[in-house]
Amino acid sequence: MPADFVLAVSNLCKSYHNMVAVDGVSFAVPAGEIVGLLGPNGAGKTTTVNMILGVLEPSAGTIAIDGVDLLRRRSAALSCTNFSAVYAALPGNLSVEENLRVFGLLYEVPDLARRIEDLLVRFDLVRFRRTKAGVLSSGEQTRLTLCKALLNRPKLLLLDEPTASIDPATARGIRSTIRAFAQENASAVLWTSHNMYEVEEVCHRVLFLSHGRLLLEGDPKTLPRDHGAANLEDLFVNVAREQLHPVAA
Repeated sequence: MPADFVLAVSNLCKSYHNMVAVDGVSFAVPAGEIVGLLGPNGAGKTTTVNMILGVLEPSAGTIAIDGVDLLRRRSAALSCTNFSAVYAALPGNLSVEENLRVFGLLYEVPDLARRIEDLLVRFDLVRFRRTKAGVLSSGEQTRLTLCKALLNRPKLLLLDEPTASIDPATARGIRSTIRAFAQENASAVLWTSHNMYEVEEVCHRVLFLSHGRLLLEGDPKTLPRDHGAANLEDLFVNVAREQLHPVAA
């Protein structure tokens, strides 16, 4: 894998008995790039992300993170990875600060107290530092999971609906923070969302999955018209309905 690719996925497959969830998916994400992983429900996005996180073992294929083979050196690969997902809430019986301290210790984050303070300020959670995570609003919990995701300054950051339940002004700030983080830390970001406006604004490139296969790839600003769609949302609908009309050569 070339040194500038933080994530490299090759011929990734996942099958459950007679059902194929992911079928020969290959892509790579270089340092500093934010890539949108898109597709309708059941397209294989979550399965792909879970394989990259080491939660699921692929039926076939390889995954390399920062040059480390995930299947052979799982701990080393995941030590430079982190994620945020709406379905992965942090322990509700711990306070905001306690959650970040526990995960910071697990990731062996240097100068942890200062790192936590910086993130609490960045995501406007200072006043909630001693509040139990379980009583936070959904938007506040989303911001807390983003703090956790950035704790170890990961080389690979996976974000699943990172602005869910967030008001538009805060969401704009989060998108700006993620863009700056990717650039400053030379990190790769894999971003899944059903918000096509957000994807077009923040992602440098998008990958469309359909029935477990990689169907389309390109710049979110130009890809729609290349396939006869007015915008990214229309292209998403066409993928979901399998009504793509590629531009003739």
